[in-house]
Amino acid sequence: MNADINIEGIELHTERLILRPWKQSDLNDFYAYASMDGVGQMAGWAPHKDLAESQQILDLFIQEKKTFAIEKDHKCIGSIGIEKYNEQDLPDLADQKARELGFVLSKTYWGQGIMPEAVKEVIRWLFEEKGLDCLTCSYFKWNHQSESVQRKCGFAPYRTVQHKTKMNTIEETETNLLTKTDWLKQAELHK
Repeated sequence: MNADINIEGIELHTERLILRPWKQSDLNDFYAYASMDGVGQMAGWAPHKDLAESQQILDLFIQEKKTFAIEKDHKCIGSIGIEKYNEQDLPDLADQKARELGFVLSKTYWGQGIMPEAVKEVIRWLFEEKGLDCLTCSYFKWNHQSESVQRKCGFAPYRTVQHKTKMNTIEETETNLLTKTDWLKQAELHK
């Protein structure tokens, strides 16, 4: 089942990053990366056309209290959403406290290990502090960057599904799973 999540007042820190709730003052940073060609398409949405579109989505981020801004050097460069997973597609998780992670990063910062660093910290918070049992995370079969991030964070292949994007395309999508038990085993191995 989908666990309740509220990130209000939460600030997580990694070596290079701050993960925190979005603020209205983040609008220009958000638009800067969300309007880049090639960024949103990796997650199934079209680049933002104008500041007003980014404002609408920023308002949702703030209102819904489930999406972290990724801040580096006082600039927002991406996000990690703690989304509800599709309970119809994954009925076998009904007795688990679960959520789905989704993430996006400014092209300017690709290839620097930033997203695995951020995702690992959110995973830690969800398992240790929010008591989740498992997390799902998905990628379109052609999105090898997202696949790589998920592998680095310990996710394992779980199920392939067809996903209809906000751009009205149907994408073959690999859904991955990370259980708290597997996460703890991996943490032990890396001590």
